[in-house]
Amino acid sequence: MTWKLNTTQPEAGDLVQLVGLRHKHFIFNLAPGAEFGTHRGVIKHDDLIGLPWGSQVFSHMGSPFFLLQPSLADILIDLPRNTQILYPKDIGLILVTMGVGSGQRVMEAGTGSGSMTIALSFSVGPTGRVISYERRPEMQTLARKNLSRLGLEERVEFKLGDIADGIEETNMDAFFLDVPNAYDLIPQVRAALKPGGFFSAIIPTYNQVEKTLYALRRHQFAFIEVCEVLLRYYKPEPSRLRPTDRMVAHTGFLVFARRIDLSEDPRVTALLIEQNLLSDSSPDAEESVIDQPELE
Repeated sequence: MTWKLNTTQPEAGDLVQLVGLRHKHFIFNLAPGAEFGTHRGVIKHDDLIGLPWGSQVFSHMGSPFFLLQPSLADILIDLPRNTQILYPKDIGLILVTMGVGSGQRVMEAGTGSGSMTIALSFSVGPTGRVISYERRPEMQTLARKNLSRLGLEERVEFKLGDIADGIEETNMDAFFLDVPNAYDLIPQVRAALKPGGFFSAIIPTYNQVEKTLYALRRHQFAFIEVCEVLLRYYKPEPSRLRPTDRMVAHTGFLVFARRIDLSEDPRVTALLIEQNLLSDSSPDAEESVIDQPELE
């Protein structure tokens, strides 16, 4: 079973998408001799194999469908899940901001249903590696199935456990956290990242973000950013263009940072103050923000 984006027509075993009336879509793998049935009729897999992508096909009842290659966003939205997944709107910014690309070594904690794992493994390519920690066996089993369906499981090393208990990996290019207590795990993140490595986390509430910011400063992370992504679609009608009735609003706060190493050279003081790693409240700028206690 494979998911390909560089072909002109589907083959047996490929992942395909059928889009019908009212934008109802279905994603499944082609198997010779098999049939796909909906309330709008049955379509034989053999009738789809070898057709050009973008073709119009019809069920035995005459209902129309488009035959398409599913995008990464399509797959993530359609993903079998037991928990809330990350949305494409957040994943896209995370991947770009952390610079995730071909051949990189990336770590995540909080595999969940595997939506971010899929995005990361897709981005690092066949020469890259994703290491994914999950505490719950049932969630890791589901994530493995979701990755296997796409043919991406060989790019991922699944580990069952809590990174709070320690991790062996070092010099990772990027680290993503999707856990309730990100602020408790910043020391482990720092130990796993290479100097200058990228960090990102999705955090649901203000108070959790606040704790995470203190933890990041305490453990020498800089270039810290906090944002949220609000996505609003518009009706694609030229004569009556307007926003759709619903929008994907707040799903979580995104926190980004880079691992740095503090220098004792006095010439760097102004830069450390600018990054909030030193306070300029005293003449000698000796009060360090990273020494502030974590909020209860």
